[in-house]
Amino acid sequence: MARKISKTEKIKFDYLEGLLYRTRDPDTTLMECIREITYYETKARGCYAEEIRMSKQAFIEMLLLDGCFIVELFRKGCWSGSESLTSDSFETKSLLQLALVFFDNIFSSEKSPTQLDLFANQEIQHILDLIRTSLVLPLGEQQGQEESSVSWRTISSATSIKESGISFRTVRSPSILDVKFRRGTLEMPSILVQETIEPAVRNLISYEHCYPNCSSRITSYAILLDNLINNEEDMEELGKSGILINWLNPHDNTPFFKMLYHDTFVKEFYYWKLCWEVNEYQQKLWPKWRAFYTHNFFAKPWAIVSQIAAAILLVLAILLVLTFLQTIYSMK
Repeated sequence: MARKISKTEKIKFDYLEGLLYRTRDPDTTLMECIREITYYETKARGCYAEEIRMSKQAFIEMLLLDGCFIVELFRKGCWSGSESLTSDSFETKSLLQLALVFFDNIFSSEKSPTQLDLFANQEIQHILDLIRTSLVLPLGEQQGQEESSVSWRTISSATSIKESGISFRTVRSPSILDVKFRRGTLEMPSILVQETIEPAVRNLISYEHCYPNCSSRITSYAILLDNLINNEEDMEELGKSGILINWLNPHDNTPFFKMLYHDTFVKEFYYWKLCWEVNEYQQKLWPKWRAFYTHNFFAKPWAIVSQIAAAILLVLAILLVLTFLQTIYSMK
C-alpha cells in the first residue's frame, strides 16, 4: 500500500520535480543528488541536537526533499517576475549562490559576481553560518583581529555627529558591515529596515554568542546602529544620505534597534577604532563652526543672498575706510 503524503510533502515533491526538469538529464541529476546526500549522511545526522531515529532511506529522502525545496524557494524569491518557473535557460545553481542572492535582498548590500570564490576554503556549518560568513568574509580577518584587541568606546547619535561637522555618505560594498570614517565623512552601505531583518540579525547575534571562538562582528554592527539612532531625527538624518531605507513605522524605529542586541554582552567591539576617530574629530572646533554656519546661514536661498550682500557691504565699508584714511594721510 502506497504511503499517503501530506499537502506539505506534495509541495516539496512538486518543487523537486520542477528543479530536476530544468536540467538536461533529470534522472541522472536525481541519482547524483542521492549519491552526494548518502555520502554526507553521517555528518548530516551529527548536525542535529538529538538523535534522528529514521531509517537511512527515509533520512536521505527528507534531506533531498527539504534541500531542493529550499533551493527552489530561494530561486522563486530571487527570480520571480524575471524568469518563468519552467524556463529552459535557467541553470540549476548551488544552494550557496542562491542563499547569498536571497539574503542580499534582506540586507540591501552589494555583492560582486566573484564573491563565491571567497567560500572555496570555508567549512559552512549551516545556513545561518552561511549568511554570517557572506557578511564577514569580504572584510578579511586581519583587520578584525587588530581592531578587536582594544577596549571600545561608544559613538554619538547621527544628529550630534552631523552638528559636529561630520557628513554621512552611502557606499557600495560586498558587506553592510563595511563602515569607514574618512576625512570627516562616515561611509556606510545602505541597509533596508523591514520586519524580516530583526529575526535575521537576532539569530546571527545569538549564533555569535553561542558558537565557540566566533567574533562579535554582527553584534558590533547592531551596537553601532543603536548608538547612531536614538530618535526619529537620527533616522531621518541617515535616511537623507541613503544609508537607511526605512519600511517601518517611524515610531517603531528606535525600539527596533534597541531590541536587536538586547541582553547581550560584547567584550571585543569591532568598530572601536572608527568610534575613536569620530570622537576625536568631534573635538575639533573648525568643523563645528563650519557646520553651524552652514546650517544656520546657508540652509535657505534667501539666507545665502543675504550673506553675499552682507559680505559685499563689509568689503565696501572696508574700502571706504581705507579711502578715507588715505585721504587724511595725503592732506598731511
